Amino acid sequence: MKNKLFTHLISTCLVITFSFAGANELPIESNVPGGVVIVPIKSKDRPKVFFYDRKVMVIGKSQNWKAIVGIPLKIELGEHKLKVVSNSAEANYLFEVVDKEYEAQYLTIKNKRQVNPNQEDMLRISKERKLISKVKTNWREINNIPLRFIKPAKGPFSSAFGLRRFFNNQPRNPHSGLDIAAETGTPIVAPAAGVVTNAGDYFFNGKTVFLDHGQGLITMYCHMEKINVKEGDSVSENDMIGTIGSSGRVTGAHLHWSVILNNTTVEPLLFLKAN
Repeated sequence: MKNKLFTHLISTCLVITFSFAGANELPIESNVPGGVVIVPIKSKDRPKVFFYDRKVMVIGKSQNWKAIVGIPLKIELGEHKLKVVSNSAEANYLFEVVDKEYEAQYLTIKNKRQVNPNQEDMLRISKERKLISKVKTNWREINNIPLRFIKPAKGPFSSAFGLRRFFNNQPRNPHSGLDIAAETGTPIVAPAAGVVTNAGDYFFNGKTVFLDHGQGLITMYCHMEKINVKEGDSVSENDMIGTIGSSGRVTGAHLHWSVILNNTTVEPLLFLKAN
């Protein structure tokens, strides 16, 4: 039943993606935790938009701007507001977040330290979290932002975004990405043009690459076998950035792919182009 539901989600997203792609190349709108909401804004000049003090992507033209907002997985349901600053005036734009029930996933991790790290591990993890947090908040002001992605690797989707995770029966944070199962050595490509803002080896994520696509839209690729790019490199859509592996905390070879918008991990399927 779980596989049927996940397949249905993928099929539905791809159908909706096709209908939108020919119009504005916007991501699919989904006003749920972990989703994306698109808020129209009337302003002569480009406004500055904030969601809980985080800068928000703005695209469009005079009198027809759109704020592209990532919704956190852990957010209260109900009405929320954007702060919009334009022409020295400030206004609030409202949108609603509705419920979505994410399934649970139970995984068995053989390396116990990757479930309950020791003190030395925790020191490393603390340093890495600070670095990753900084990378996720990077802001690069550009106009032509790619809002539709190709699939970054060949292989079936395995673990869905948003799963409520339990490692060795211990509750952990929800799954913040989408997994693609494939053999070690399978190429990983850039889903869209971007700039490499970080490439490193992390305790949980293993060998990891971050790509900055502009205005707070960032993608992350984890558990790689090899990294073929370095910080500062510019990449085009379909450029090879590395290969799939099993580094970090894993149960087998796969790619963990995250999409980050205004420092919030969101459902990658909302950005996927139709085949």
